[in-house]
Amino acid sequence: MMNIGEKAPEVLGINEKGEEILLSNYQGKKVVLYFYPKDNTSGCTAEACSLRDNYSALKEKGYEVIGVSTDSTVSHQKFIDKNELPFTLIADTDKKTFILPVCYPFGTVSFTITL
Repeated sequence: MMNIGEKAPEVLGINEKGEEILLSNYQGKKVVLYFYPKDNTSGCTAEACSLRDNYSALKEKGYEVIGVSTDSTVSHQKFIDKNELPFTLIADTDKKTFILPVCYPFGTVSFTITL
């Protein structure tokens, strides 16, 4: 878990394809990093679909989108397929990646960061 003011780790986590997502892959880019409690819940699906629906506009402005939840890589792939999401989802199954303690219990939290 990260504390405020700490640098993010190089390995952000494992995505739906089982690939390591590295911070260095996003160097010089703006990233919308959003945290949500669970795949396929009404609120989390609405947020993901809103990001999907605005993805082209975000990309045109130079943003990348990454979602993070405690669901498995298999669950993430099903969620992506079902909702036609064009962005990657990180499986933080052990809740150790860099999640702030308030993110999961209270719903979705989004950050925009420039690397």
